[in-house]
Amino acid sequence: MTHFTEHFIGGKRIASSGSDSINIHSPYDGDSVGSAPMATKEDIDLAVASARDAFLNGPWAKATPAERVAVMKRFFDLYEARSEEFALFLSREMGAPLWFTRSVQNMIRDQSNAYFSAAQSYPWIEERTAYPSGKGIWIREPIGVVAAIIPWNAPHQVALAKLYPALIAGCSVVLKLAPETAVDGHFLGELFTEAGLPDGVLSILAADREVSEHLVRHEGVDKIGFTGSTVTGRRIAGIAGEQLKRYSLELGGKSAAIILPDADIAETVSALRYHSFPNNGQVCVAQTRILVPTESYADFVDAMVDDVEQIAIGDPTSPETFLGPVISERQRQRVLDYIRIGQSEGAMIATGGEGMPQGINHGMFVRPTVFTNVDNSMRIAQEEIFGPVVCLIPYNGISQAISIANDSDYGLSGSVWTKDTELALTIARSIRTGGFAINGAAPDLMSPFGGFKQSGIGREFGVEGFNHYIEHKSISL
Repeated sequence: MTHFTEHFIGGKRIASSGSDSINIHSPYDGDSVGSAPMATKEDIDLAVASARDAFLNGPWAKATPAERVAVMKRFFDLYEARSEEFALFLSREMGAPLWFTRSVQNMIRDQSNAYFSAAQSYPWIEERTAYPSGKGIWIREPIGVVAAIIPWNAPHQVALAKLYPALIAGCSVVLKLAPETAVDGHFLGELFTEAGLPDGVLSILAADREVSEHLVRHEGVDKIGFTGSTVTGRRIAGIAGEQLKRYSLELGGKSAAIILPDADIAETVSALRYHSFPNNGQVCVAQTRILVPTESYADFVDAMVDDVEQIAIGDPTSPETFLGPVISERQRQRVLDYIRIGQSEGAMIATGGEGMPQGINHGMFVRPTVFTNVDNSMRIAQEEIFGPVVCLIPYNGISQAISIANDSDYGLSGSVWTKDTELALTIARSIRTGGFAINGAAPDLMSPFGGFKQSGIGREFGVEGFNHYIEHKSISL
């Protein structure tokens, strides 16, 4: 068990002004994982004041980008040395299978190096020939104090996807943790301090909805970076709009995997297990609408049902487990409600459904569920379920497949599976999503990541990832 009794505010451990704490229990067996204090509005005020003072008066915003990158590299070396420890802790804290948390640690390594590389090529200062005459200097300056608000499903990865660009840009940050995973984020505090991050620049707190909104509304916050649900994203955008406050949002998804007639069914089904059920189905980029040609639909259903029924379910900390429990009983009931909704809409359960997995009698488990006879207008095909539930949707012809894939309020990710690369590229250009993969290719962490439509506003990763944490200044000579 890991117990944090104080907040991390401005580089120091400081007692909360309140008395509430968050006790985290494993969604697998209910054992205590640890605890952390719940922030009050007064705690938020102190964290923002610390960040504001550090930004205006401290050395961080005045340092060069290269100097700031050097600190981030020292942080990453310290973090990497504890990578396996963090993978195991996150598995216990949120029920993610160990194979997934280990793969997330690999992604953190890659995204760290990608940000370091992007910072070297980012045009922090440019000199231009002015029009109609003279010379101009274009400077990218840090935006100020950032409220970075993260979800519970990949907390370290999402936190660092915001902390790297914000801190390298010279901002100060208040990192707000989700109550469901209130403990893991606290590990980051002392690592940043040991790496040389100056006092005041970073605070880390967990907070409920009311206190989180206080952070969003705080007059000392210049920019909000949020990852989470579309509903909450709309709320943040509304508040930020009232205050003309900068914001970026990485929100939900309902991504489609388009299976073309020439795709090998067995190979595709095997690969989709990792794209449709990662982290027990609790990832924004999960491909939960699987579009299959009518002529091969029956064969694909049989293959997918056979594969899903062989998924190893159980203790998330076991290397043999592929699927663990969802994060909480609340989330479990939400997913089960959607399974009932799908049945009421006329969809058929090919495997899975209500009830506990065979041989398991405790934990927040949902059986991996495959729906057939799904029309894309159904709620289970339109709304983000965030659990191990997929919909198999038949189509006739590529034009209809593209139309179905685009018939969504979301636009985050997606894929096409085929031996024809040129056709795959044509389809990729036709899909209204911020990211797209051909045959399960890994995402490029030097390219911008984000969504179209209700999947968000703004981008992370690559040089574009810095754009949301800077202001532009033009100096004319």
